[in-house]
Parts: sequence; structure tokens; C-alpha cells
Amino acid sequence: MAPLSRRIDVHSHFLPPFYRKALAENGHLHPDGMPAIPEWSLERHLDMMSTANVSKSMLSVSSPGTHITPGNDTLGRYLTRQCNAYAAELKREYPEKFGFWAALPLPDVDAALEEIETAIGEGADGFGLMTNYHGNYLGSPALDGVFDKLNEVGATIFIHPTKPCIKHGNETSSAQTTDALPFGSQYPIPIFEFFFDTARAVINLFSSGTVDRCPNIKFIIPHSGGALPPMMTRFIQFSSVVPGGRVLDAETVRKQLDEQFYFDLAGFVFDGESGGNGQLKAFVEGFEISYERLLYGSDFPFTQTQFVKIFADRMKDGLEHLFSEKERGAIYEGNAVKLLNERRGEAKIAI
Repeated sequence: MAPLSRRIDVHSHFLPPFYRKALAENGHLHPDGMPAIPEWSLERHLDMMSTANVSKSMLSVSSPGTHITPGNDTLGRYLTRQCNAYAAELKREYPEKFGFWAALPLPDVDAALEEIETAIGEGADGFGLMTNYHGNYLGSPALDGVFDKLNEVGATIFIHPTKPCIKHGNETSSAQTTDALPFGSQYPIPIFEFFFDTARAVINLFSSGTVDRCPNIKFIIPHSGGALPPMMTRFIQFSSVVPGGRVLDAETVRKQLDEQFYFDLAGFVFDGESGGNGQLKAFVEGFEISYERLLYGSDFPFTQTQFVKIFADRMKDGLEHLFSEKERGAIYEGNAVKLLNERRGEAKIAI
């Protein structure tokens, strides 16, 4: 088989030892219903990059994020700061290999505002946000101050799904939540609940007016949009039929998708080992999503190296059925280079 194209990985996770320890000690030995906390090390990550011909990994913290215990803001602040400092050090040591989407200790808004400034000073390329923080979904009025700040600095936001849940009471940092899991522990949450929570968060960003209010933010949506694509027509058109809510303009939303939103290709975006059929084809052809809005993602180490390679081979075949050589080059690397170099007031990023 022909070698894999060089690529930038915008959906790539890290789990330093202190973070693994905190997960284990705070009820996350089986994060989101998965069998175990995956093994991660710098050496393992570099090996994955070599295997899949990844030139640069944009590191982020996966679900459950860094605010891992409802009501425990102190732990959230500590883990967030430690994780971001760790990622910043990796970027300083390997500037051509790593960048990072900094975590925020939400729903602790005051601490998050401080962390935005600190992380930018350490060289963060953007921010990795969960779809919800203990029931506070992206687009919630409680998070407006954070999004206003991110808009002010022209941030790129990588959104990652997490466990859907409902908070109790009006306090942002409520210690009481209920899991929104009608199937309970019958299925690991990433199988389909992640997709639904991605849709919830993005729909709320539009319907709350957050996207309108924040034209300087770039959003990266994982897993080819999750369950969002088939919902787009419905939530946009429904807003003009049912009174009382914010009315969305289809042309405006389309313009925002074309200018502010990117979609990574982590996961099962193709049906089989050969051919371009599957989730990605339905998305790009059904909604005329340009190749310029697509980015590569591995989801390492939650997707282990052997499967990263299998998915990369499948993606090579699938993309060849859907896009030209020039377009594939943009998806693998060019779009990410452009996005990373669009940071306002910053020097060009070496890739």
C-alpha cells in the first residue's frame, strides 16, 4: 500500500501521570464507561505519529476534562493548570511536533478567565472545551463571559464531547448533577451519546446567539459533526415556526459554518475498508461542506496506534473517492496550517 500522506492531527490527547492518578482517585477508572484509562506516554505518542505520518499533534485533554468532580473547584483549577503547563512544556521542547488546545477549569468562570490569559502566555494554540461542564452546556448564559473573552482574543476552540448530564439548581458550579443516560451503563458513552452531546452543544451555541456574538472564534467540531448534520435543517427551520425562541436565519448560519467552523475526521467516518461511503460522504455531499472545513484527527490514545493506522489506511482510500489530490492535501495538512497561522497578532507557526 502507498505510504500515508503527511498530516496534522488536531484531535490528539495526552494523559500525564498526575492526571491519570487524579482520574483514578476521583471515580474515573472507567472514563465514560470505557474499559480503562488508556496508556499514554511521550514515547507512545511519538511512535503513533511516526506510524501515521503525523507531522504535528495538537494535544488536548479528553473527557471528562480537568474539572472532574462537581463542586470541587480547587481540584479543577489545579488539574487544569498542571495539564496546560505540561502541554506547554512539550511544545517548548518539541515545537515542530506539538501544539496544544489548553483546557479550562469550567464551570469555574473566574478561574477560566485567569487561565485563558496564562495559557496564551504559555503559547496555547487555542482552547479545548467539553460539550458541557457538569450540565452547563456551551452557549449557556453562565459561560458568556468566557466566550466574550475567547472572542476578544480571536481563539480557536476545539470542542470535545463528554457525558451528557443535567445540573440541579441555578449555581454554575453546582455539586448536584444527574446523568442524562437513558440506557444507563448498557453502552459505553462514546458509542453514540458523545455524538448527541456534540449536537446539543453546537445547537445551543447557535440558538443562544453565542456564535452571532462571537464572530472571531473558530470552532473545531469532532467526529465529522457527530449527530449535528441531520439536525441542522430541523433546528434552523424550527426556530421560525415555534414562537418564543431565537429565530435563526439559514443564510447566516450557512455563512458562519463556512467561515467559523471546521470538522475533524476522527473515528468511523467511512463504512468499510474500501470506498467513500459513510458518515463523511453523507455530510459533505448532503450539506455541501467544503474540503476547506475538514481536518485530520486520530483520537489517540483512546484510539490506539494499531487502529489509528487502520483508520488512516481506510481514510486514504475513502478520501480518494471523494476529493482530488489537492483537496486531500488540504484536509490532511493545509487547512490546519492555515487555521493555526490565522491567530491574530501572532507570528507564523512553524509546521
